[in-house]
Amino acid sequence: MTKQIISTDKAPKAIGPYSVAVKIDGLIYTSGQIGLDPATGELVPGGIEAETRQALTNIRNVLEAAGSDLDHVVKTLVFLQEMSDFARMNAIYAEFFPVNPPARSTVAVAGLPKGASVEIEVVALPK
Repeated sequence: MTKQIISTDKAPKAIGPYSVAVKIDGLIYTSGQIGLDPATGELVPGGIEAETRQALTNIRNVLEAAGSDLDHVVKTLVFLQEMSDFARMNAIYAEFFPVNPPARSTVAVAGLPKGASVEIEVVALPK
């Protein structure tokens, strides 16, 4: 059992003492991604839709660095600042998982890093 730490310049660096992703025993676990632009380290403007799109783009880039892709995601966990944003988040999410979507949980939370509206983490298989 070898634990491999995953990182990429195509996704934001960790903003705390954690890894962006870890690959172990044939599974890839990503840390939560918010809608940070990797170039600036700032939240993208445009609200829940833009933040969801950026968070999932960041996840796609992390998975590629780990030898996987969105088609191999088996589970997602979505954290929403406001459950009233669910339908708008879900519309963007569906663009990234158009067929055979992974299992998913969605929860409302009291707060997210940097005042984000959404945070998403995934578990994926390698390609």
